[in-house]
Amino acid sequence: MSTAPSARTVPNYYGLWWWLMLGWLASALDRTVTGPVITYMIDNEVSLFQGADNPHAVGGLVGSLLFAGYALMQFPGGFVGDKVGHRTVIVVSIVSAGVATVLTGLATGLVVLVAMRVLTGVGAGMFYSNDRSVIAQQTPLEKRSLGMGIVITGLALGITLAYLLASPLISLGTSWFGADNGWRMPFLFSGVLAAGIGLGMHWFFRRQPEEFRFKPAYPAALKRLSGYGLVFLVVIMLVYVIATEAGLPEWAVALVITAVALGLVALVFSRLGSEIRPVLYNRNLVLIYVAFIPILWNLWFFSFWSVSIVADAASGSTFLEAALTAVFFGVAGILGFPAGGWLADYTKRHGRGRKGVLVLCTFVQGVLTLLFTIYLVNGGQSLFVLGALIFVASLAFNALQPQAQALAADLTTPAHLGSMFGMMNLIGEIGAILSPAISGMLRDNTGNWHSAVILDTVLIFAGLVLLLFIKEKQRGRADVEVG
Repeated sequence: MSTAPSARTVPNYYGLWWWLMLGWLASALDRTVTGPVITYMIDNEVSLFQGADNPHAVGGLVGSLLFAGYALMQFPGGFVGDKVGHRTVIVVSIVSAGVATVLTGLATGLVVLVAMRVLTGVGAGMFYSNDRSVIAQQTPLEKRSLGMGIVITGLALGITLAYLLASPLISLGTSWFGADNGWRMPFLFSGVLAAGIGLGMHWFFRRQPEEFRFKPAYPAALKRLSGYGLVFLVVIMLVYVIATEAGLPEWAVALVITAVALGLVALVFSRLGSEIRPVLYNRNLVLIYVAFIPILWNLWFFSFWSVSIVADAASGSTFLEAALTAVFFGVAGILGFPAGGWLADYTKRHGRGRKGVLVLCTFVQGVLTLLFTIYLVNGGQSLFVLGALIFVASLAFNALQPQAQALAADLTTPAHLGSMFGMMNLIGEIGAILSPAISGMLRDNTGNWHSAVILDTVLIFAGLVLLLFIKEKQRGRADVEVG
């Protein structure tokens, strides 16, 4: 059903924002809880990690393989959403990721745990491209950045909850399941919560007004998506098993998985070139895609390892104190995401576009991350200073994300929004695939986090340079197809 939303109030889009924000919360909690739980398992020598020569590298590889599944499903998820309906794929995404997270908590071996984390990534990977598409379709143009910023606040809330709840949930799990199995409880809790939120989203979509009538196509979506998901699971696990049997280091496995992701881009290009030409033959979009690599590197470097970074820097701190300090990375998003979105909408309304404020926020984030790096390298140990630097750098970092997403949407025709956002996150997630494993490897090889944080800072400024070459175009809003 085609509609042409205008500056007037679109019925129920505030409710849409709320439910999509809950979807982000579920997705982020499912993924982020892996980092603090892996840190706990390493520090407490849980049996699954006993015998590992480089435990941080192995733990980082678990995160990298999760993001491999997440990255590889980005484009297929958006492409299928364009065909069968974005809201249908959103529900499938959140429910399937929740089920896989519950199964992670039931894993009895490291290989099974890795496989369930890959499936979690596959499920969660369908969400981003479809969520961004629905917001662009059902939100007035002048509130597009704000809507994307408010909705993605759920990412910050999920990250925050992962840090806050990891320790008490592990303690609860220890009292229920025993000392070696307390790590299971965070996965069981977050998985059940995600599945419940997914079902709630179905309920909401069915009650949207006639203008956005929801016609779920779950059988068609599952048929298409399960094929992609099964192939990606088999490929990733084959790479993992063969590489580990061959004795390849964990960072090399992450590089191989990255090559697989790039191979998917090449396959998409060769098989669907004419169909998705608008999202691949667009210089400005390609610049945004590549600039998203350092953005997502930074996001999942801090999301996965910040508890360990703080614990190493403030060597006398407890696991709970380190987690509570790291939580400032998530809290900053609660403010930064909507503030950045509002700011980009403001500059857009006043004829200055979104690029300028995006470049400014990226520059500020780079400078503040550099200050964090200098403090860490020079032996800074104060939990207060570490938390404050993480917070202020993350404010700018979280502000720039909805700005970049809305700018990309402005440069894309409505019929290709799902494919564009899928390609954007497929390429950008290369940073998320490599970040946990390579950063963990650097930590094991050097004995500290200094080189990993320096690398993160350099990548941020490299992304800034790419953004400078974007030529922002003005495009009127066309009719959209509601899925």
